[in-house]
Amino acid sequence: MKENKAQKQLALGKMNLILLSVGVLIIFAGFALMYGSPSGLEYNPDIFSFRRITVAPTVSLTGFLFVIVAILWKEKPKKEDEE
Repeated sequence: MKENKAQKQLALGKMNLILLSVGVLIIFAGFALMYGSPSGLEYNPDIFSFRRITVAPTVSLTGFLFVIVAILWKEKPKKEDEE
């Protein structure tokens, strides 16, 4: 019976999975900020915009760091009141 419990238990807890999904959404937001209209064969100076050069990579890096924190997150054990 103990083997069944061990098989059903995930490596990450519920809070870890929630934080992980938030981190992935932040990464997607960063990549969406990098995306722009296709320039085709002509030169488009919009590829050097502040949003694509600075903001989007910063948001993506923040998302990747958030994912690392989400994986390493460990919940504090609940203390029972001793009366």
